[in-house]
Amino acid sequence: MYVPHPGLETREKADALFKRELKYALSDPNLCLLIYSGVLLEREGKAGTLPNLSKSSYEKDLSFIIADEVLGTSIATYISGSKGAFEFVRYDKQKPGILASLGPFMDDVIGGLIGGVSSNMYSRGMAEFEKKD
Repeated sequence: MYVPHPGLETREKADALFKRELKYALSDPNLCLLIYSGVLLEREGKAGTLPNLSKSSYEKDLSFIIADEVLGTSIATYISGSKGAFEFVRYDKQKPGILASLGPFMDDVIGGLIGGVSSNMYSRGMAEFEKKD
């Protein structure tokens, strides 16, 4: 969902800055623990061992289960505040690329990670662009 932006005029610039922001975000153990919780929830859901949630309910990604959304929003907000949360909503609704093939927890975990990191990427790209002027 790349969109050209001042400081990120090319996909190559955006890729480089996204990777830099992702590496920085993943250096935070708190963020890694939030991601890990999603990995564990996904594993337990596939096994049918989540508390008070049947395997079939997990597989249907029923709308009354909001823990996945809370986790994705928390990850995006932790990384970049409200801007990240808004980006997460975009990714959660559109489910571009790999997000469409992930399970009920991991699509939101990865969507939150991408939303938070991409929000920082665009903010940082703009700041670096303005610094050059």
